[in-house]
Amino acid sequence: MAPVGSKRGVLERLDAGEVVIGDGGFVFALEKRGYVKAGPWTPEAAAEHPEAVRQLHREFLRAGSNVMQTFTFYASDDKLENRGNKLTFTGQQINEAACDLAREVANEGDALVAGGVSQTPSYLSCKSEDEVKKIFKKQLDVFIKKNVDFLIAEYFEHVEEAEWAVQVLKATGKPVAATLCIGPEGDMHGVTPGECAVRLVKAGADIVGVNCHFDPMTCVKTVAMMKAGVEKAGLKAHYMTQPLAYHTPDCSCQGFIDLPEFPFALEPRILTRWEMQQYAREAYKAGIRYIGGCCGFEPYHIRAVAEELATERGTLPEASQKHGMWGSGLEMHTKPWVRARARRDYWEKLKPASGRPLCPSMSSPDGWGVTKGHAELMQQKEATTAEQLRPLFEKADAKH
Repeated sequence: MAPVGSKRGVLERLDAGEVVIGDGGFVFALEKRGYVKAGPWTPEAAAEHPEAVRQLHREFLRAGSNVMQTFTFYASDDKLENRGNKLTFTGQQINEAACDLAREVANEGDALVAGGVSQTPSYLSCKSEDEVKKIFKKQLDVFIKKNVDFLIAEYFEHVEEAEWAVQVLKATGKPVAATLCIGPEGDMHGVTPGECAVRLVKAGADIVGVNCHFDPMTCVKTVAMMKAGVEKAGLKAHYMTQPLAYHTPDCSCQGFIDLPEFPFALEPRILTRWEMQQYAREAYKAGIRYIGGCCGFEPYHIRAVAEELATERGTLPEASQKHGMWGSGLEMHTKPWVRARARRDYWEKLKPASGRPLCPSMSSPDGWGVTKGHAELMQQKEATTAEQLRPLFEKADAKH
């Protein structure tokens, strides 16, 4: 077990040209396991069910993750209390528990701990810059107390709010990463990926990129646009991507939350482990060195990233002891036609069937076109009422 402070930091690793592998999507993974409620998507499981969060951290560590990100997504007080969400733990208790779990598991290997903040209901409700920054500062106080190794501002739809978050995090002197949940069209107010990245770097981010909302190849394309913008501006940064594990070729600016399948029918879109290897390779070729995942990513997806980049990293993850490269373990199968699949070209050429003969290959996104400042995005502490839901149901039915 390595003592805190003895490991090389994230910037030391990236400055040396090393690949840093992130973890996966805790919110979706724990929702499927029965520890997170879809809708609020809040991380009280860190305090309620620490054994579940600890185990998922361990699985990602075993799969090759170099970063244990604190399970603090949507752990700001305004989100924990939004729309009638009733919790028995305070935001501080949840954030502290998440930091302790991440550090415990990180110390079982050569992993770092990253404390994360994300977008807030207060920003969507047009609260002031000072009010929003106070929310970030409250979470940050816990991260400083627990001495996380670096900080991540992730899942921001609006670059302005991300800038505010970066400014708060940067005041600590710790390395700061910032990821927006945007695609090639830019943020929700049309700011291009290149300009978004420039603004984040100028705000103090050491690492910039994207997470969530879009599939791996779309995210790689978006980060490449960010990189081009930063270089054109004469600035320097490291780059990261933590995409969805779902194919999203039919998504618009808002990403996968506009898909009619979100969030309970996305399984047919999941990338295979072999597609994850392709993602890892393309990200590396694009100059991205912090490569991880977000919603839908399971440990086997991260293992695929680690295996694809094993030569560059000089090691295989522990979980590869139970996985033959490119299906080589199938050589031991009892059935000859399955043994015939124990080769790379078979899996690289395969086009998986969905098993759903009457289903379309793509959907029509909802695309309501609302963003910060719109009445339908104003948030509240009280539970959503039937009267508030009725016009939403009617609007949705009219669109379909």
